[in-house]
Amino acid sequence: MSIDFSPLWISLKTAFTATIITFFLGITAAWFIAWYRGKLKGIIDSVLTLPMVLPPTVVGFILLIIFGKDGPIGDLFSFLGTQIIFSWSATVIAATVVAFPLMYKTARGAFEQVDKNLIYAARTLGVSEWRIFWKVTVPLAWPGIAAGSVLAFARALGEFGATLMVAGNIPGKTQTIPIAIFFAAEGGDMDKAILWVVLIFVISLVFMTLMNYWNEYQSKNIHKAGIVN
Repeated sequence: MSIDFSPLWISLKTAFTATIITFFLGITAAWFIAWYRGKLKGIIDSVLTLPMVLPPTVVGFILLIIFGKDGPIGDLFSFLGTQIIFSWSATVIAATVVAFPLMYKTARGAFEQVDKNLIYAARTLGVSEWRIFWKVTVPLAWPGIAAGSVLAFARALGEFGATLMVAGNIPGKTQTIPIAIFFAAEGGDMDKAILWVVLIFVISLVFMTLMNYWNEYQSKNIHKAGIVN
């Protein structure tokens, strides 16, 4: 049985890239909503979490409209002589969109648990908002942020529906492990499908286990630092 391992590298590359993007977008959005007190808070929160409850094919269809040749963003890229649809960039966009709500919701919950008095004290001392965010809020909320990153990575690694719609099944370019599993099973090559299933299972289990141990280690350090202070 000849195996092309390109889906493995494409999946890992896509998942890591999407996780990095969702990390920064997720904590930024979570911080904003955690402090926002406007009337639109509920609507904004619903929009940000919508990809988590919508079927992946619906998310993929919306992305197809936006980034397609005649879409608002796709048309701009066509003018520049390139396209997003059916490219590796499309796999990253799809993975990022579906993984974002997990990062956002987890980070928001972590931010809302941070003692606001510490932030007020830092402001009283004249510390800039940027330094408060990165030096006070993020470290205190780090266990939750790390958990969100793990969930986002796992979701991005396992993304299938939206990716298939906007990136297609192009071997060596956009074919991720979930897509390889689907087409192997559909083609009757069960041995190859089982191999990919076992592989993605092991990768997910190892990554989440290591992150959980690391997260536990970080939480202990934060707790010890709090006791010392």
